[in-house]
Amino acid sequence: MTSRSKLAVLGWLLAALVTATAAAAGREEAPTPQFKYAGGTENLSDGCEGNLELNSEGLTFKCMEGEVTAPYSSISLMQYRSDVSRKVRRLKVRWKVRPDDETPLFGGKRNRFFSVVFRLDGATHVLILRVPPRAMRPYLAEIDLKAEKRVEVESYEDY
Repeated sequence: MTSRSKLAVLGWLLAALVTATAAAAGREEAPTPQFKYAGGTENLSDGCEGNLELNSEGLTFKCMEGEVTAPYSSISLMQYRSDVSRKVRRLKVRWKVRPDDETPLFGGKRNRFFSVVFRLDGATHVLILRVPPRAMRPYLAEIDLKAEKRVEVESYEDY
């Protein structure tokens, strides 16, 4: 093989490598699900894993079984606690999945619950997601800002 043909082959290999690297870098991996449906009025099964998306109009929980969108203007209560509050548990709504009674009611360092109560089409809806503190922290400020409402956060200093 001549040096000219060796350079051509080397050039071709280098071009192929650059193209493959660029294609791999352009591919975005799906985010790891950090939220689990733990209860509410929506047609999702308990434990459906997904992600929470925030846009200018509302927050959307998406999992394999479907999605739930709560427009910020319709939200009446948002809580992030180590348990599901009595206030949320006692709501007179059509629960599709009741919050698990085996989940510790009074704390627990591993399970945390983000509860959202909102009204759509004249009905009250509840969305309860199980999410660890390290995954939820980045969302709290953004939700407060976009919703123009505060998330009631139970102190987690003991954690």
